Amino acid sequence: MTFVLLGTGSVRCCSSHPGMNESICVTCISSSGLGNRPQYPSALTTANKDGIYQFELDTKCKAIQDNILSSSFKKKRYPEDYYLHIVKKLQNCTWVRRPEESAKFRSELASCCNAVHNFIASQNNTPLGSNMSYEVDSKKTILITEDIFRMLPVSSPLSVYPFKNCAVVGNGGILKNSSCGAEIDRSDFVFRCNLPPTMGSISKDVGNKTNLVTVNPSIIAQKYNKLNEKKTEFVENVAVYGDAFLLLPAFSFRSNTATSFKVYHTLQEFKATQRAIFFHPTYLKNLAQFWRTKGVKAYRLSSGFMITSAAVELCENVKLYGFWPFSKSTEKMPISHHYYDNQLPKPGFHAMPKEYNQILQLHGKGILKLQFGKCESD
Repeated sequence: MTFVLLGTGSVRCCSSHPGMNESICVTCISSSGLGNRPQYPSALTTANKDGIYQFELDTKCKAIQDNILSSSFKKKRYPEDYYLHIVKKLQNCTWVRRPEESAKFRSELASCCNAVHNFIASQNNTPLGSNMSYEVDSKKTILITEDIFRMLPVSSPLSVYPFKNCAVVGNGGILKNSSCGAEIDRSDFVFRCNLPPTMGSISKDVGNKTNLVTVNPSIIAQKYNKLNEKKTEFVENVAVYGDAFLLLPAFSFRSNTATSFKVYHTLQEFKATQRAIFFHPTYLKNLAQFWRTKGVKAYRLSSGFMITSAAVELCENVKLYGFWPFSKSTEKMPISHHYYDNQLPKPGFHAMPKEYNQILQLHGKGILKLQFGKCESD
């Protein structure tokens, strides 16, 4: 296969075939980067048409991925329709897992952040008597007393990695009527975010299985009055997660600490099967710096993006569901922010489009797979 750059900015892909005295050339990239499907000479066989069209499609997909990459570092805030256009084009590209790319990226993450050992605060990485800096309130520290030390697992409960197939389930409204529940539940390890509903009719779309779920302390404050009361209601509500780990940012802001510890003690008091664990603040700081070098600059990363980053290190295969930061589908149909409500995040707190841009890149490189729409029914 040879390539000819035309003066118009288009690229011609030329290939010779057995039994033909001349090469067959088609426009594989137009000057816009996304040319129309070419008109083939009548002498070209169906097999060759398919082969050249597949090459053309692969070339277009590479152009789309390059477009995503180039927009990562631009300060310009792209409109929602820009991303929807990109996603619609990307959906036509066949996803292929690329082990070499996965290993390379996993190594990058491990060298900066090391989720295997540092994702969760443990007795191994949080010495008794040390002063630990908070993630965001970094000028403030907390003394690791014996009481705090006893709350920590000896080592990370996720160190029995790698998990074979992992599902990271976001809460996007795109999950509604997706029929993804059964597929999610077949995963070896399921991550969820912010205590989402999983029971009842919605389970056919989001599944029931949960191995780890993040907990935003603001939910505990608003819904359960910081567990100064409503302890029983809280324990009954989290029972739907089975023996899952409840992961809290106890050391991100000083205001989170007491509430996070209250969750731990409440679960202990009621002998619940769930167990509270805490993000390690150093891991989160290193992770934020890692993504900052790739263009994601926000006050704080979203919990879904944090979990996705850890999952790439902890799992052989990662598939994302419900990651959709847009108000409409690629077909311009309205979509609620969450599958259970339409409450929008605080403006400026997270860099959702930039995060999603990075996730699209990881999808395009075959490092993880994004589920864009409905799942295949069993």
